[in-house]
Amino acid sequence: MNLISTIFLITSALSLLLALISFWLPQMSPDAEKLSPYECGFDPLGSARLPFSLRFFLVAILFLLFDLEIALLLPLPWGNQLPNPTYTFFWAAAILILLTLGLVYEWLQGGLEWAE
Repeated sequence: MNLISTIFLITSALSLLLALISFWLPQMSPDAEKLSPYECGFDPLGSARLPFSLRFFLVAILFLLFDLEIALLLPLPWGNQLPNPTYTFFWAAAILILLTLGLVYEWLQGGLEWAE
């Protein structure tokens, strides 16, 4: 019980210390650069009904898809220690083949071409 309370005390104190440092350390001097929108390209005070390019959406979806691929392949090294690791490697290869075919399809359809 002593170890658990010590760990709880250390983590609470460290969290409180980091929160206080992050509150007091940054300088509060907003200027035009800090108040401008970050990488969105839209005027924040203008109309919210501006047309949005679907290419941005496509790039975001592809990024999430390949990020999910990495998350699905993370248990692969531990699959080597299973009694029958071929199933793990089969499913990993199936995921990679499916995602590669999807990428080739997007490439051939011209979905990855940014400039026309």
